[in-house]
Amino acid sequence: MDRVFSGVLTGILLLPVIGAVLILLLKKESKEQARIIAAVIMGVCLLLSLGVFFGFDTDAANAAAANGQTYFAFEDNIPWIESIGVSWHLGVDGISAPMLLLTSIAGFAGVLISWGIEDRTREFMAFFLLLVAGVYGVFLAVDLFVLFFFYELAIFPMYFLIVIWGWAQTREYAAMKLTLYILIGSIVALVGVLVLYFKAGQATGIYSFDFVDLQAATKAGVFDTSFIGGASVAKVWFPAIFIGFGVLAGVFPFHNWSPDGHVAAPTAVSMIHAGVLMKLGAFAALRVGVELLPEGAKVHLPWIIFLTLINVVYGAFIAFRQRDFKYVIGFSSVSHMGLVSMGFATMNVTGMTGAGLQMFSHGVMTALFFACVGMVYDRAHTRDIPSLSGFAQKLPLVALAFMVGGFASMGMPGLSGFIAEFPIFTGLWGRPAFTPDSSGWFGSFDYYGAIAIVAALGIIVTAAYILRVVGQVFFGPFDEERYPHITPIKVYDKIALGLLVFWIIAIGVYPRLMQPMIESGIKPIVSMLGG
Repeated sequence: MDRVFSGVLTGILLLPVIGAVLILLLKKESKEQARIIAAVIMGVCLLLSLGVFFGFDTDAANAAAANGQTYFAFEDNIPWIESIGVSWHLGVDGISAPMLLLTSIAGFAGVLISWGIEDRTREFMAFFLLLVAGVYGVFLAVDLFVLFFFYELAIFPMYFLIVIWGWAQTREYAAMKLTLYILIGSIVALVGVLVLYFKAGQATGIYSFDFVDLQAATKAGVFDTSFIGGASVAKVWFPAIFIGFGVLAGVFPFHNWSPDGHVAAPTAVSMIHAGVLMKLGAFAALRVGVELLPEGAKVHLPWIIFLTLINVVYGAFIAFRQRDFKYVIGFSSVSHMGLVSMGFATMNVTGMTGAGLQMFSHGVMTALFFACVGMVYDRAHTRDIPSLSGFAQKLPLVALAFMVGGFASMGMPGLSGFIAEFPIFTGLWGRPAFTPDSSGWFGSFDYYGAIAIVAALGIIVTAAYILRVVGQVFFGPFDEERYPHITPIKVYDKIALGLLVFWIIAIGVYPRLMQPMIESGIKPIVSMLGG
């Protein structure tokens, strides 16, 4: 591919790194300057991300999809480590452009929510910006070496942010558990990627980590050749790559690091953790697993979908049983991320487009949830739901914002959750692009329809625990004696809540703002799946 360098994506990626360095050069007591630098950096990144989002050429993406090609916009592609085929190749397609915007929204809101942190403010803001940079890198990477570089970079700031500023009772345990789970999963996926790298190099003579080169090898049938016992590379390595990345997406049974990590993390980190970081796993599983190994996806997704069903239903029931306000949202996140993987497993345009919308919707919605929980906890100093009551009297905007997020979580029409979940269930109910009959796993039984019916239980239980939490925490009598000094939220908090609520409503009311873009990124994947 020709060398190109627009500079926009590189700028978005490097700005948080530069900001982190500048913050660390400040004096220890320069807390306000650290906050301002972090806010300015994330504000600029948000503006640039909006420019990329609205500047994305959906028509060009659809034209490329008609030829089975993935269209990457705003590309930066220059050699980096030429001896092993690594290039600094960044770009956004119809799936990653919304994820870039989601990261900037959650990152900017997270900085505002963290304005009141006084303990080592400089270091907190620096680590937070490095975490955001790692997330940016995964969504923007077209070269898989670059993707893994930033995938790992995103893990280590998360560890320090939890273990230093997290909830004292569980932070060491949760941080270590999170790090080990994600590292083990990523190592398994990395081995799979190395197999693809060497297999493609041996077959084509081009040793490259570039997604475009590996995609060309996929189309040439390189990964469909015999590997072990007559099974192809795609069939053998797809589960390792998809589930390896899926650990970060909370795929059952590798999900139990997630609620503990959510609960132990400080508020802004929970917002990035649940709102964005889990999407890295889903995005990488789609990009590397499904796109590069479609023949493996056709064989294995018909049984992997059962794992996603457990996510949806089990996560919802466990969320309903929680007393801890934050654990409710943590298990709710596991449930809703199951819908993302379930949408991928439909292997048709409708269901997979819904999954892409769900990644964005869930990201904004969960960031909003954790922001609201943090605002209540900072003032009440407890997350025990039965001990909380009537907080709508003291924090009316927080109550309103939480209810908007709750209604979106329940799939209420007019909000982003409905626009995301409805296509997933529609894609499940209709025959998928690759019918399960011919996979050889389940014969002629139309189990996708059955899965749609069972998964609908998750929506019912979601409504139950959301209404329970809203009723117990925000309505009823307020205990003035127990909570005598509940201060109103600050202007920074109001801006953060407003930003998150805006996108939930905007996508719900006008889905064409995002749906055609995501669909343009899904079409070439479904084309490779034979749909």
